[in-house]
Amino acid sequence: MNITIVAGARPNFMKIAPIIEAIKEKKEGGYDINYRLVHTGQHYDKNLSGTFFEELNIPLPDSNLEVKSGTQAEQTGAIMIGFENELKQNPCDLVIVVGDVTSTMACTIVAKKAHIKVAHVEAGIRSGDMKMPEEINRMVTDSVTDYFFTTSTHANDNLRKNGIPKSRIFFVGNVMIDTLLKNEHRLKQPSIWQTLGLFKKKYLVMTLHRPSNVDQEHELKKLITQIVDLGKDFPIIFPVHPRTQKLLKNLNLNFKNLIYVDPLGYLEFNYLVKHALAVITDSGGITEETTVMNVPCITLRDSTERPETCVIGTNMLVGNDSEKIKNAFKILNSGNWKKGKIPELWDGKAAKRIVNHITTAQG
Repeated sequence: MNITIVAGARPNFMKIAPIIEAIKEKKEGGYDINYRLVHTGQHYDKNLSGTFFEELNIPLPDSNLEVKSGTQAEQTGAIMIGFENELKQNPCDLVIVVGDVTSTMACTIVAKKAHIKVAHVEAGIRSGDMKMPEEINRMVTDSVTDYFFTTSTHANDNLRKNGIPKSRIFFVGNVMIDTLLKNEHRLKQPSIWQTLGLFKKKYLVMTLHRPSNVDQEHELKKLITQIVDLGKDFPIIFPVHPRTQKLLKNLNLNFKNLIYVDPLGYLEFNYLVKHALAVITDSGGITEETTVMNVPCITLRDSTERPETCVIGTNMLVGNDSEKIKNAFKILNSGNWKKGKIPELWDGKAAKRIVNHITTAQG
């Protein structure tokens, strides 16, 4: 059995690492299974992709499509052309896509048109926000996928409502948490810890990258100014995404407690998250990691495709509503943030379940 695994952007690398490991274990156990790793090049900055291969012990890709930046349409087109050629030269029995980035959708379409079955890891999650490119990617991918591997019962419900038969839905858990649990003991203190004189639970971490938060300069300035003011008693560590960095140059936001840093590798970033008083973010994946590490998380979005992080975990949605943001900080500063629990099957064994299901289904 030959499998092609697709990765394109930073969140993908955390998800493919345990899948590759599970495939290797299956092969060592005598099963005839091989994989080929294709990196689309959607994220090509070393801090956004390169370091992940080293830190998470992921083999170098067998192929890199090197699509790099561009509009949504330009990236999608370039990925599809590159991946079509990849599959012609290297036929396979199954394509595995993960998450909800442009590469996920584009490679799924190409595979299905080539009559190759597709397994979608992290299938069925929905935010209900059609302004998010990721939401469209999820919906398109799930409309043609063959095997749906889900992280939660919420995702199962979404798929069933869309008419997906129960026999094609596999509730396996969360591969991103597989990676976190395996590497938690390896988390590495970044150099800025000493440089800035940081102390555990005495600083905040902030990440921003979604167009709804960063594309309007006035709104971005207003949002950051409020967060800096509410968090004035603490340093706010802000690893800046490349697309956000371009926008910030025009805003001249110089606050004493707001500290810009370059994007960090997986081990260093999660060290900061684990020991932070709280995380302020608009990322979906980070809300999963904060839930497992029991770190308060303030999410600057009106909806989430990961409701379990709010219902069960440590996450609170505030959007960019100034009153909700203020209230979240009030709860945080009072020490009364909710105590989260770890969602069902987020136990570090999701990838093994996925590979077991795939090998059973394929025979």
